[in-house]
Amino acid sequence: MSVDLATVKRVAHLARIAVPEADLTKLQGELNAILGFVEQLNEVDVDGVEPMTSVTPMAMKQREDVVNDGGIAAAIVANAPACEDNYFMVPKVIE
Repeated sequence: MSVDLATVKRVAHLARIAVPEADLTKLQGELNAILGFVEQLNEVDVDGVEPMTSVTPMAMKQREDVVNDGGIAAAIVANAPACEDNYFMVPKVIE
């Protein structure tokens, strides 16, 4: 797949990037190089390869999915200008 100058102009317009006419040919070459690289990636056989999040083996940190109060309500409201029973107090804004 390759792009022509009209496509490069359209992409630049859609991306709201001002590309001078003199630079369009260079940009076309760069975009075609990128698309060529992507086409090369399609040739890689990835059958049987598990998806991974890192190149180094590591286990995801997991915790139990339980509801709790966190036990730090007092620490959360410690710097609040006003609080009562571990709730923030705010001035009334609607009459």
